[in-house]
Amino acid sequence: MSADITIPEGASAETAIAELVFNDDGLLPAIVQQWDSRDVLMLGWMDAEAVRRTMTEGRVTYWSRSRQEYWRKGDTSGHIQLVRSLAYDCDGDTLLVEVDQHGAACHTGSRSCFDGRPLDVVVGE
Repeated sequence: MSADITIPEGASAETAIAELVFNDDGLLPAIVQQWDSRDVLMLGWMDAEAVRRTMTEGRVTYWSRSRQEYWRKGDTSGHIQLVRSLAYDCDGDTLLVEVDQHGAACHTGSRSCFDGRPLDVVVGE
């Protein structure tokens, strides 16, 4: 697979999936962002079937590496993620999923999995 892949706008899920680059476990990371505020909510993992379901069902589906099963955010908590858009990076090996998050995105009950855990860094100038 070459860098800078191009999937035509309006392409079918199968066409898009065929162009994506999955790791040796058949997965790729999916960065999840609130569509209007641009807040980064979480990172999940998807295989081809999870991408297919996300593209065609309007809700985000992930592959659980620990449970070895598919899961949709909110099926048990009610904190659903409605798909607004799906894009891939220049190498085709990472997805950006823009969602309308209803309730907490994090299993801890926080809006984002990245709330409250800043690291001390030297800030570049």
